[in-house]
Amino acid sequence: MLCFDILGDTQALHHAMRRADVVLCLAGVTPASGAALTLNRTLALAVQAAAGARPVLLASSAAVYGRAEGPCREEDEARPTAPYGQAKIEMENAVLAQGGPVTCLRIGNVAGADQILGRVAAGTPITLDRFADGRTPARSYIGPATLAGQLADLCLAAGRGVALPPVLNVAAPGAVEMGALLDAVPHPWHPRPAPAEAIAKVVLDTQRLGRLLTLDPATGTPERLVAEWRADLEKAELER
Repeated sequence: MLCFDILGDTQALHHAMRRADVVLCLAGVTPASGAALTLNRTLALAVQAAAGARPVLLASSAAVYGRAEGPCREEDEARPTAPYGQAKIEMENAVLAQGGPVTCLRIGNVAGADQILGRVAAGTPITLDRFADGRTPARSYIGPATLAGQLADLCLAAGRGVALPPVLNVAAPGAVEMGALLDAVPHPWHPRPAPAEAIAKVVLDTQRLGRLLTLDPATGTPERLVAEWRADLEKAELER
């Protein structure tokens, strides 16, 4: 295992690249870190430059779609509404302008790293918006194991010479309601009337991904997402 500062140790970064056929970069900055979100662009450009002609897969986010209720397609205009989504689309634009074999992965909500299951460990009830039709917010999700498998398969495809698209949605097929996700845990939650600005549904179109990989609809069910999240927690606990 190599451990180094991507931006602070250029020599180590270039040395690591010499050992790779394909580069997968999951490094980035989130609002919770308190760091400048513009670092997402800086990190991506540094990795892309060091990779040279190697295929590069960069972690972007479904946040670039903003309030679009979907199905959000890669060719649709990105209209981020939050600073994080804006930072990610600026990162995408910067690396795509450089050219070369680079793919920006617009990843959906990852079970456990999201705003719902990520709060379950605290044990407190969660309040969810509920819309006039009785539904809670629905989003495209993906479990940690399914995500790891998709990323590995995409890297293998790129290593075999498959030309990946410049932008690619990454998620399990369909969308899942947040209330259903908490019910599958189970974890208590309370409804509140959804405010006018609340977004009822954001679903990623995964047809482009499905032409590259075999997608299992079962991976997007609340039960499967919770099972993968729990397995990931148990694995992390054993490794401590």
